[in-house]
Amino acid sequence: MNKNILRLAVPNIISNITVPLLGLVDMYIVGHLDSEDYIGAIALSTMIFNFIYWSFSFLRMGTSGFTAQAFGAENTQEQTNILLRSLAVAMGAGVLIILLQYLIALVGFYFLDAGPIVKMYAYQYFSIYVWAAPAVLGLYTFNGWYVGMQNAKVPMVVAIGINVVNIILSFTFVYGFRMKLDGVALASACAQYTGFFSFLFIWNWRYGRLKQYINFKVLKDLQLYIPFFKVNSDIFIRTMALVSVTTFFMSASARLGKDILAVNALLMQLFVLFSYMMDGFAYAAEALTGRFIGANLRSQLKILVKKLFLWGIIIAGIFTLVYALFLDQILGVLTDKQNIIELSRQFQFWVCLIPIAGFSAFLWDGVFVGATASHQMRNSMLIAVGCFFFVYFIFSDIFANNILWIAFIVYLALRGGIQSLMAPAILKDVR
Repeated sequence: MNKNILRLAVPNIISNITVPLLGLVDMYIVGHLDSEDYIGAIALSTMIFNFIYWSFSFLRMGTSGFTAQAFGAENTQEQTNILLRSLAVAMGAGVLIILLQYLIALVGFYFLDAGPIVKMYAYQYFSIYVWAAPAVLGLYTFNGWYVGMQNAKVPMVVAIGINVVNIILSFTFVYGFRMKLDGVALASACAQYTGFFSFLFIWNWRYGRLKQYINFKVLKDLQLYIPFFKVNSDIFIRTMALVSVTTFFMSASARLGKDILAVNALLMQLFVLFSYMMDGFAYAAEALTGRFIGANLRSQLKILVKKLFLWGIIIAGIFTLVYALFLDQILGVLTDKQNIIELSRQFQFWVCLIPIAGFSAFLWDGVFVGATASHQMRNSMLIAVGCFFFVYFIFSDIFANNILWIAFIVYLALRGGIQSLMAPAILKDVR
C-alpha cells in the first residue's frame, strides 16, 4: 500500500511543490523591486484570482473522483465522457471570465481595502493574467483526469514545464526587458497556455486509443451532467467557503496596514508550501480511494487511510521543525526588507502550528473527493469557516493580527477534526 501511495504522491508532490516555489520566485522578484507596494499588489491580485479559480476547483476534484471510479470499474467509455464534459465546462467558464473581466475587477477591488498605489499595481497584474483563464481551468480538468487515471507522472512533467517556463520568462521580462509587475503577469499567462497545450499533446500521444470513444453528442445531453454538477455543486460551495477565509484573511491584513499585509503575504506562502506538499498525498488518496470504491475493495480503503495518516504525521513534524528553526532564513530569501522580516518573527508561533493543525484536513479531503462524499466535505467546511469568522469578530479588536492567525489555526484544526468524525460512515458506506 505504501508503494501505491508513494507512486502517486511523490510525482504529485514534485508537481505541486513547483507551484508555491513559483510563487516564492515571483515574491522574490517583486520583493526586490523598488517598493514594498509590489508585494502587497501581487498578494491582492492573487487573492482575486484565487477566488475566481478556486471557485472552479470542482473541475479538478470532481473529475478526479469520477474518473478514478470509472478506472476502478474499467469503464473506458465513461473515462472519456468525463474528460469531454469537464473540458467543455472549463472552456466555457474560461471564456466567460474573460468577457466579464471588467465587472470582476470592479467588484473585486472595491471590496479590497488597500492603498491606491497598491490597488493600481494589483489591477495591472489582473488585467494581464485574466487572459489565461481558459488555460488555467483546462489545466484543472486535465490534472483531475490524469490523477483519476492513476497517472501522476504526466501532471508532474507538465507542472515542472509550466513553472520552468514561468520562471525563465519572469526573469527575462523583469530583468531583461525592464518590465515590473506586468512582466510577472505576462510570464504567468504564457506559462499556463504552454501547460494546457502540453497536456493536449501528451493525451493524444499516451491516450490516443480513447479517441474511438469520443462522442460529442454526450455534451448535448444535459441529463448526463446531473451527477457531475450534483457533486460539484457541493464542492463549489465548499470551495467558496474556503476562498472566503483566504480572501478575508488578506483583506483583514490590508486593513492592519501595508507592513502587516506584506508580513502576512509572506507567511501565507509558507502555508501554501505546506499545503501543496500535503496535497500530493491528498491526490494519491483521491486516486486510490476512487479506484478501491470502483472495484468494491473496502478493506483496502481502510488500510489506505491508516497509511496516509502515518505519512501525514511525518510530513507535519518535518515542516513544524523547519519553520521553527529556519524562518528568518526562508523569509530572507523572499525579501530584503529587514523591517518586514523582523515583524514576521512576532507571528512565528502561529506558522509553526499550521502543519500540526492542518495535515488531517488535507488527507481527509483526498479521501472524501475519491469517495465523491461531497455533502460531508461541504458541511465540515461550512462549520469550520463559521468558527473562523466567529473567533475573529469576537476578539479582533483586542488581539489584532494575532487573532487573525488564531482564527485561521482554529479553522484548519476543525476541518480535520470534523471530517475525522464523519469518516467512519464514509468508509463503511459511501453514498
